[in-house]
Amino acid sequence: MGTSDAGLEETTGPIALIRGFLAGAMTGAALTCMVCGVVIERVPVFLLGAGVQVLTVVALLILESRIRARKPVPATRTAPALIEDLRATGGESADVPVRFDLTVVPDDRPAYRVTISQAINLADLPDYRPKSMTVVEYRPDEPWEVEIVTRPTPSWTARAAREKADSAPEATRVSAPARKGSSCFAGILGLLLGAAVVVVLLRGELFGDEAAARRADSSSSSSERTFSSSTTVSGPSSSLLVAGRMRETAESLTGRVGTPTVAELTIQEHRMAVSGTTGGSQDAARAIDLRALPYELFPGLVREARTGLGVGSPGTWRIDVEPASGGRDLTIRVSVTGEGGEASLEADAQGRITERHGT
Repeated sequence: MGTSDAGLEETTGPIALIRGFLAGAMTGAALTCMVCGVVIERVPVFLLGAGVQVLTVVALLILESRIRARKPVPATRTAPALIEDLRATGGESADVPVRFDLTVVPDDRPAYRVTISQAINLADLPDYRPKSMTVVEYRPDEPWEVEIVTRPTPSWTARAAREKADSAPEATRVSAPARKGSSCFAGILGLLLGAAVVVVLLRGELFGDEAAARRADSSSSSSERTFSSSTTVSGPSSSLLVAGRMRETAESLTGRVGTPTVAELTIQEHRMAVSGTTGGSQDAARAIDLRALPYELFPGLVREARTGLGVGSPGTWRIDVEPASGGRDLTIRVSVTGEGGEASLEADAQGRITERHGT
């Protein structure tokens, strides 16, 4: 088998099918590794896929360059040709795409018809007219590969000027054979098989209990929302100790954050603040229900802390509501600061004082 035959087999024969299948399989496996690496959150799997893809591309480029180097330079011959018809298919640049219908008149074979498309300089376009002769180059092994010689030698220019040719019959028309899709099909088949192999190998991590738990955690975390909000009342008679004002302010904050359960609640003379998390991760047993607190008892607890713990009066005060923990019920802590120092008391969810921490 000669060099030309070997090159043809490498591009169209069984070798091309095998090469297409392997290239498709490697590409499918590499891309699937990269996607699966992202889904299961494993960087090594993603990097493996990326590395295989790079190696596949490099190997294909090297193989293609070797095939091109082994293919012989196609031989061309010059011949006169009769322009049967021509039509410009564009015209937005200096080189105009033109579709030619030609009768090529070789010296070593019968004349034949062929249709080609070639860009012709706008200034040279008047030189090409129907039923006029021109000079072309064609390939004897692939006669449909024809190109008009825009700058022929003087001898060929003279021959074209005196040459007369009849139109070849339509039955002699040649055209490039349709490309076979075997290599393409082999590549697609390899792509699918490569992807399937990777999915099968990683099926445990993709579809197992661990993957389901990971997706559930991801879904839960994506639906969570941490919030923090506060409201301040102003004016000499706007203290939150005014009857009914604490509950009214708590209801306002509940509407603002969109939930009645919070993780922290702080009340001061003119400010109430809450914080927490929505989306299901907040422990219901440790949450503070703003609707269930005995706000009407809070002013009495503040008064008791300011007058009964020895800090003197007047003084600043602060209420911190702590959620239940370690078997303890919800705790209401009232801290006060006065001339005599700092002190605090603790009460339960019903407003009953359980502990005192004096100065």
